[in-house]
Amino acid sequence: MPLYVWALMLHGVLGGIDVILNHELLARLPGRADSGEEELLHSGREFVFAALFLSLAWWDWHGALGWWIVALFLAELLISGRDVVVEGNVRILPVPERVLHLLLFINLGVVMTLVGLALRGWWDLPAAVVPTDFGWASWVLTGMALLALGWSVRDGVNVVQRSRRPGASRDPC
Repeated sequence: MPLYVWALMLHGVLGGIDVILNHELLARLPGRADSGEEELLHSGREFVFAALFLSLAWWDWHGALGWWIVALFLAELLISGRDVVVEGNVRILPVPERVLHLLLFINLGVVMTLVGLALRGWWDLPAAVVPTDFGWASWVLTGMALLALGWSVRDGVNVVQRSRRPGASRDPC
């Protein structure tokens, strides 16, 4: 099994801890009036990771089709860059959240490096999405993809519902 699969699973675990511990239990973001843009960014990130987990759980991305994976990583970097600014402007992050974000950023670099090495090997092959199977790990990544997708929808719906409340601005952020 490629090392990037292990790093992706670690990222899913760390991300899940961040969402449950920091966003839900400590910061209580879904109920905060000032967290619209942050929740929208989190929804986007969760969608990106759902796509990454699922895309890399079952397929190799040969040739130019590897740009799909690159696009997902670029989207994640843009979202995370904006999220750092928004979080810093809206609230003071507790120590556990800052530490976990540091670990997530470090691991994201590891994931991107390892997947990048795989993409480099796939790049010269004819364009194709080639089925692969990492056994139980493919199923774990699929489960993580479904959880991330569900949380993405939940956060997105929360932002939309909040924007429709009386007195709310039309801008969900």
